Amino acid sequence: MNFGNQTLVNELFFTGFPQSLHMRILLFIGFLLIYIMTMLGNSFLICTVILSPPLHTAMYYFLCNLSFIDLFYSSTSVPKVLFDVFSKQRRISVTGCLTQVYFGLIVGSTECVLLAVMAYDRYIAICFPLYYTVIMSWRTCKYITIIMWSGNIIINVVPPILKPYVFCRGNQVNHFACEILVLLELMCGDISFYKLTIFIGSLFVLFFPFVFIVLSYICIIISVLKINSADGRSKAFSTCASHLTVVCMLYGTNMTTYMGQGKKYSTDIKYISIIYGVVTPVLNPFIYSLRNNEVKNAFWKILTRYSVSHSL
Repeated sequence: MNFGNQTLVNELFFTGFPQSLHMRILLFIGFLLIYIMTMLGNSFLICTVILSPPLHTAMYYFLCNLSFIDLFYSSTSVPKVLFDVFSKQRRISVTGCLTQVYFGLIVGSTECVLLAVMAYDRYIAICFPLYYTVIMSWRTCKYITIIMWSGNIIINVVPPILKPYVFCRGNQVNHFACEILVLLELMCGDISFYKLTIFIGSLFVLFFPFVFIVLSYICIIISVLKINSADGRSKAFSTCASHLTVVCMLYGTNMTTYMGQGKKYSTDIKYISIIYGVVTPVLNPFIYSLRNNEVKNAFWKILTRYSVSHSL
């Protein structure tokens, strides 16, 4: 098949891996350990919440959604990276690459919106505790989830349906995995439509949610300052600081990548993407849940119940 005078590409090759065997071994070990910790940490949270009725609240419902997203997001790219590290031909079909891109974009953008929802949940819980169960009812949570997922699917799937991706400017991808901004350099014809849709999408899933999160935490901090207990204020500030650290890592790297489109993508994006694609999913269960006494107490109760039932 030809696109004008250019041959269409059906297969892509990853060239972003280091040439040094020593560096590739370190990359493999690092990614493998982080992936295992991501699977264990997020699976632990999901199972603990499901098996513990006291944790069946809106906050933990959204935390389970976050853990599911992190499990899925890491699995879209990391296993392929681990397989390719020592492979001689690091290839992937265009169909497989675009599938990885679609799932990565949908799940990644949903996570960004979900963090804004979680900030709103904490804002209501702290600033309007008497109305929390009414505002954040199960019905509301389900509607939020449906709107969140369907909206991000539409944002990420409609543009390529209107103008399908076609590659004819080479088959060398300077990355570990399929990243839409790197793939733009290989697409045929004018790519201004894709740049525009990516920028507009970034406003709705990155910039606006980030501003909303910052405003929510400002309101939370103002309420926390009114707490008489110094110990209570200290714990609240510690929690807010850890949450904002993850938020800044996720949104900062994503906005730098997807909203700063004036620079060449393939030079630094493969390193920046490690933060939001690999590091953040392993940090989320530790920052949001495993430091939480309610989760740890629920886990020990489940473990005790299980031990007692098997000893009888």
